[in-house]
Amino acid sequence: MTWTARRIATVLLFLLLLAASAAAGDPNSYSAQAKALMGSGDYYRALDELKSGFSLFPYNETLRHDLATAYVQIAQRDLKLSRYAEAADFFSQARELYPGEPRFSLMRGVALYLAKNYDQARVELTQAGEGAEALLYLGKIHYDTGDLPAALTSWRQAQALDPENALLKELITKAERELPVESKMDKGYSSMFDVSFDADLPPGLSAQVLDALESAYNSVGADLGLFPTTRIPVLLYTKRDYSSVTAGPDWSGGLYDGKIRLPVGGLSEITPQMRSILFHEFTHVLVMELTHGNIPTWLNEGLAQIEERKEYNPHAKMKLARAVKAGEPLTMTVLSGSFIAMDQAQAGLAYQQSYSIASFMVQNYGWYAMQGILKCLGERATPEVAVSKALSDWSLDLPGVLREWRESVPAGAE
Repeated sequence: MTWTARRIATVLLFLLLLAASAAAGDPNSYSAQAKALMGSGDYYRALDELKSGFSLFPYNETLRHDLATAYVQIAQRDLKLSRYAEAADFFSQARELYPGEPRFSLMRGVALYLAKNYDQARVELTQAGEGAEALLYLGKIHYDTGDLPAALTSWRQAQALDPENALLKELITKAERELPVESKMDKGYSSMFDVSFDADLPPGLSAQVLDALESAYNSVGADLGLFPTTRIPVLLYTKRDYSSVTAGPDWSGGLYDGKIRLPVGGLSEITPQMRSILFHEFTHVLVMELTHGNIPTWLNEGLAQIEERKEYNPHAKMKLARAVKAGEPLTMTVLSGSFIAMDQAQAGLAYQQSYSIASFMVQNYGWYAMQGILKCLGERATPEVAVSKALSDWSLDLPGVLREWRESVPAGAE
């Protein structure tokens, strides 16, 4: 290196050190740089910038405020992506900067509730004070863990603070409809399930149900790659009580709405058909946990039918092939919405078509690919994006999968 080059290099190094020194002496520069990074979507670099600045200027209130805001914004983004545990951690770090701020406890409590960490969520929500939102989520914890009276108490207190809240009205109405039935129920337990059942049901039936559910836990869990750690509530009703509590259609053989609900009146012991329904409803438990509800009905019900038919397959005479060949199957728009309002015939075709599509996908692309689709849906991807990403090795998108499915339906199949 020549003397001139060395001199230029020395000057440049001096200027860089001078700029760094000036930046280190100016806390506002960290905030400005972080805001620019946040604006471009580079959240984690922005966070690192603010943490560096705050470590140098721990008494600067602007940096403290901006760092807490960054934690909250990243946590809220994680909530939208269903990364509940990660969101809870970021809310916790924001609270460390402002220990007396109850809204951080509230937000952390909500994130923990969504992550089904009920014990920690209860602690956080209690610390958040007695605002309507904290009481709403405390009520949800009571409800999900089977304490309807406590849930109603929390929700009524919340309604007194927020009388126009439509969600609270809906939750209270639902719990009031369920309480007279469930208050008379006996209870049973297995390693992962809490069962409540009508006292008039035959002795031993609840134990058989629990045994079938434990089998489903292992079998369906292996297919979908998930073994939940939160206990799962199950309710066994007489047929009359099931109708009054769920207001479901006449053809409904079970329901999952955060709890597995089954009509079992008239049974003296579990039948192959009832066992298959238990596998069906438990599949919904896992699918809901994997996708957080972001799943079209055809895929949700199709997967549940796959697991159901492993246990009991009555070979229902659905003329699916005839409809497909005639170009008259139900549209994907119809299959993506609720089946509840359908009559029995249309619902039968909807379930059969959903099963056929989901089964075709599993048989041709495997359970690992299906797990990938569910994972993407859980990250709030659309079905089209989820299928394209999970089936990239096949260079397939959702329309391509449906085209191959239609071509695969045998001419004489039922």
